[in-house]
Amino acid sequence: MVASEKSMRKVALTSLGGTSIEWYDFFIYGTAAVLIFPTLFFPPDIPAYVGLIASFGTFAVGFIARPVGGMLFGHFGDRMGRKAALVTALVMMGVATTLIGLLPGYETIGPFAPLLLILLRFVQGLAVGGQWGGAMLLVTESAPAEKRGFYGAFAQAGAPLGVILANVAFLIVTASVSTEALLDWGWRIPFLASIILIGLSMYVQLTLEDTPAFKELIETSEPREAKPRSPVIQAIKSYPKEITLAAGAFLGVQVTFYILIVFVISYGTDPEGLALSRSDMLFAVLVSTMAQVPALFFFASWSDRHGRRGIYKMGAIVTGLWAFVMFPLIDTGSLPLIILALAGGQIAIAMMYGPQAALLTELFSTEVRYSGASLGYQLGAIVGGGFAPIIATTLLVAFGSTVWVSGYIALACALTYLSLVLLKETPVTDLDKVT
Repeated sequence: MVASEKSMRKVALTSLGGTSIEWYDFFIYGTAAVLIFPTLFFPPDIPAYVGLIASFGTFAVGFIARPVGGMLFGHFGDRMGRKAALVTALVMMGVATTLIGLLPGYETIGPFAPLLLILLRFVQGLAVGGQWGGAMLLVTESAPAEKRGFYGAFAQAGAPLGVILANVAFLIVTASVSTEALLDWGWRIPFLASIILIGLSMYVQLTLEDTPAFKELIETSEPREAKPRSPVIQAIKSYPKEITLAAGAFLGVQVTFYILIVFVISYGTDPEGLALSRSDMLFAVLVSTMAQVPALFFFASWSDRHGRRGIYKMGAIVTGLWAFVMFPLIDTGSLPLIILALAGGQIAIAMMYGPQAALLTELFSTEVRYSGASLGYQLGAIVGGGFAPIIATTLLVAFGSTVWVSGYIALACALTYLSLVLLKETPVTDLDKVT
């Protein structure tokens, strides 16, 4: 059972809008962690790189929380429905992001400033940990089998669009106010704006019905069969290999993506390095990330015709090789070449990230699909993305060369490739037949 064409378009666009807003909230934190938080929320007398690493540490907290959010919302989503879990995650994210925009700095409340920042970042992580599974399943469980990859890309495209929105917000603010005003109050505007966006998203989300697959499960099964007492535990017991390998398959995406959108900003704006302006680096990240959006749909559609794993594995190879081209291009200091370097990385990522929603949907049965897919996705996120900026910064400081950062990306992509080799090819015609 699938949704009608008209209903499918509404579901796809709603998922795209909701995930874009959710990821916007999550990513503005990453931008602020580079440009604002090291000086605002930590003691002023510590070395600059220590403040940056500490700020990246609070950034990582969000990733530590993501598997927890995946388990909580996975349980909720498998028992109560996809839509309810998604709406709850959106509300949680909106509240946490808005409160970050209201936090006083270190000079005002001392060590309570970073502690409260960490707490709210943890809540952001819980929310995004639950959001992805709900948004992804809304489209993939509703889509016709022959277009499951294509429609799954609508949920995936929310991540690069969130980056674009976050960078546009900070570009507008940095262009509109002085550096002093930016550090004082200007940075708060992108965070406070999220409550409006979440409100608009909520209005749309509440107009959707739950997925046909979930409704059919409830209608055709006995209550005890339809709703496992603990879907998370059931998923871990039934699909330990799939969850582990799904996490491994996500490593290359996460490591590369967060180096491209977070680490390179600090690398490019380092006054002792390239010394480029904040605006130039934000613009480079913005333009390059745009390249990922159409690429996601292209490669996701490719997976509908030729299978998920093949294009995913090709993406891991291309990304690992491009890592050694990327930094020499960035080191030229030429804005067009920097954009080329980052865009190449984003397109390579799309070869992996595009088919991922359909791949994870097809790995798990309906009654534990939210839990299983969320766990695989979020475990890969914490291991890969959460610590990528910290590891990249540490490697650069320790060895004084970006070759080690490129090697780090290549290693993550090698682990992704190995995980995909060990995973079974998925496309199935009927999600109810996944066992």
